Amino acid sequence: MGSLATAGKLVGGDALETEHTAPATVRTAADGTSTVTDGPAHTGDETLGGWFIVEVADRAEALELAKSLPTPETVEVRPVLESA
Repeated sequence: MGSLATAGKLVGGDALETEHTAPATVRTAADGTSTVTDGPAHTGDETLGGWFIVEVADRAEALELAKSLPTPETVEVRPVLESA
């Protein structure tokens, strides 16, 4: 992450606490009722360990940055919804 910060691309982010507190998922139905379950929204072998926001020109640049990260983990790239 240091190289992203040095390049002026890192806008923000943080690690998520994954050691002591399990995630919870809240689902709200169309009728307004909600259910809470322990665990992530999507099950699988991978967990979300943190997030960060980078300032890039386009998706292609975001993907290049993701490929350059020195991590053996999976990196998911998503755009931030911009308000009108």
